[in-house]
Amino acid sequence: MDSEPPELITLSFLPLFFMISSGDISAIFILIILIICSGLVSGSEVAYFSLGPIQIKDLEEEDSKSSRRIMALLSDPKKLLATILIANNFINIAIVIVSDYLIGKLLGDTVLNAIGARFYEWMPIMQANTWSSLINFLITVLGVTFILVLFGEVAPKIYANMANMKMVRAMSLPLTVLNNLLSPFSNILVRWGTRIEDRVNSNYQNNSIREDLDKAIDLTVSDSDQSGQEAEILKGIVKFGDVRVKQIMKSRVDVVGIESSENFSEVLKIVRDNGYSRLPVYEEDFDKVIGILYVKDLLGYTVEGKDFDWLKLIRDQVLYVPESKKIDDLLREFQLKRMHMAIVVDEYGGSCGIVTLEDIMEEVIGDIKDEFDEDEEVEYVKLDNQNFIFDGKMLLNDVLRITGLPSDIFDEIKGDSDSLAGLIIEKIGHLPKPETEVEIGNIKFTVISTTAKRIEKVNLRIESHEA
Repeated sequence: MDSEPPELITLSFLPLFFMISSGDISAIFILIILIICSGLVSGSEVAYFSLGPIQIKDLEEEDSKSSRRIMALLSDPKKLLATILIANNFINIAIVIVSDYLIGKLLGDTVLNAIGARFYEWMPIMQANTWSSLINFLITVLGVTFILVLFGEVAPKIYANMANMKMVRAMSLPLTVLNNLLSPFSNILVRWGTRIEDRVNSNYQNNSIREDLDKAIDLTVSDSDQSGQEAEILKGIVKFGDVRVKQIMKSRVDVVGIESSENFSEVLKIVRDNGYSRLPVYEEDFDKVIGILYVKDLLGYTVEGKDFDWLKLIRDQVLYVPESKKIDDLLREFQLKRMHMAIVVDEYGGSCGIVTLEDIMEEVIGDIKDEFDEDEEVEYVKLDNQNFIFDGKMLLNDVLRITGLPSDIFDEIKGDSDSLAGLIIEKIGHLPKPETEVEIGNIKFTVISTTAKRIEKVNLRIESHEA
């Protein structure tokens, strides 16, 4: 009884050796090639993304064809990973299709039914057709899956982990070809992945973690004035990476610049009256900034007459940044380029203001006053703990910091506005007249003064919820 099942199974599969045609042999050959390709593509994923800094440096210094291909692939790792995943999925789908064809040819219904009948005779715990279906499932699903996992994933990745440089060099040309062929698909996948990543980061990570950190900071500081200042600095550091240039820049209407047609005497007057160390120089209007004038460069020429050619002193290295740029990225750019001022441009390329290194620092440590800042130029007046008078141009970030209001209190209403005046206009939809009152939650705004184009002064009152 014990020796019977092997004989039955052998007899059942014996006809297969006589049923294989030349087409079936070709399909088997294609299946083997596809499994090898799957293994190479899967192994290349581990090989490329396990390269260490020393190996990458060696490739950069090598300057061969293969090293240049490798560095080109590594220059866009997201696209490379997308190409590998797409290629591997296409290959695996092809393996499943070819495997299904071979199993259907070699194990047709007649053979499966015969095997099922033999198993039924040996173990009559299930019907013959149930045995046939089970055997078909085990071969087509588990068998193909086992082959794919072993030869298409596990073994190649183990080898790639041990000899990543060999795998990287061997696959540099095939992956370059695949990267070009699959570029439309990989670009779409990368864009979708980036959008999802940004949305997840902005909606969950940034908001929830920042709120938790703010609460932790408030719990760990004491009630002294010095501790309060330290807490504000810590909160400024926490939200530093989320602040954009548009939120801290000096708007175009408040920028002090010099027109290139001004004579030298007028330039000296502008410098003395404003006390800035750097001034943008423009032609005709602020959209055509041609350089930055450093006041220290004028020190040796203060005795010159009004016809002195001061334009030769300006520096034409102008840094332009979009208003959506994060200020932590801008700080790094300032450090790398050794600059202190940038011209902020909008989506149409027009100049909409300037941002300086001091503006970035003030986001963390608060307002910085030097010997040239006049005390009377105060942008707000604190009447009491519930009443404040602000300039309309005051940034919402500064308003929230001064009043101690929650950082997200205006998020659902402010839209694209970053200033107090912009918030009010966003709420009511037009430029208000003096004495106009606007309520947002328990905050009441009263417009004190306006011009034809802007809101100048606003009273902010925090209404008490007490009965």
